[in-house]
Amino acid sequence: MEIIGTMTIVGFLILILIGLLMSSVRVVTEYERGVIFRLGRVAGGPRGPGLFLVIPMIDKMVKVDLRTVTIDIPPQDSITRDNVTVRVNAVVYFRVIDPIRSVVNVRNYGQATTQIAQTSLRSVLGQRELDELLAERDEINHDLQKIIDEQTEPWGVKVSIVELKDVELPETMKRAMARQAEAEREKRAKIIHAEGEFQAAQQLQEAAHLIAREPSAMQLRYLQTLTEISTEKNSTIIFPLPLDLIGPLIKLVERFTDNHTST
Repeated sequence: MEIIGTMTIVGFLILILIGLLMSSVRVVTEYERGVIFRLGRVAGGPRGPGLFLVIPMIDKMVKVDLRTVTIDIPPQDSITRDNVTVRVNAVVYFRVIDPIRSVVNVRNYGQATTQIAQTSLRSVLGQRELDELLAERDEINHDLQKIIDEQTEPWGVKVSIVELKDVELPETMKRAMARQAEAEREKRAKIIHAEGEFQAAQQLQEAAHLIAREPSAMQLRYLQTLTEISTEKNSTIIFPLPLDLIGPLIKLVERFTDNHTST
């Protein structure tokens, strides 16, 4: 009986030792790091990857994932600097670069980063006008990334990318922007038409100067005009005559008329 009792005690102690040994074994994967707290204090630096032993009832290991995390910022209603209400959502990419600070300095670094991203998004949009929000999205993304990264740096979190996804405008603003775009297109069309008229007037002026210097050019223009009229098969043909040929005749008629009137 004594032998059986002794064997039972030994077996029980062996089971306890095996349980303690199993509870002291920790496996840290390649993308993780372990932070060990010994009697409430951080014991050394981050551990991993690999197999580690901790002291049961004394050591406590907290695993931290080092992979990049993606969080969606839900749509935020914000008022731009020019008093336009917009609804914007974004996406943030971040990862832990200091496992100890991510455990010691903040309770839940993921939730804290999400809250910082939401408040920073509203703050940055409030400092921008609507045209800047639509045209300078890359610059706004860079500003958001810098602001959020500075605020999460004490937590050992590195924010690498912040991207605005969708910008929703009120229906009244969409209609106003459509009217503005249409007016801008009409303005450009009128400017192009005016520039064309100006260039045509310049060409006509140069042609007039050239014809004035070269009388033969005028004769060639007469002949070209007659050719164009004849191709149309018109019943009436207008033949232009130089004023220097009929000028003396006109003066003679005017003189005769004046003499006849005085008589």
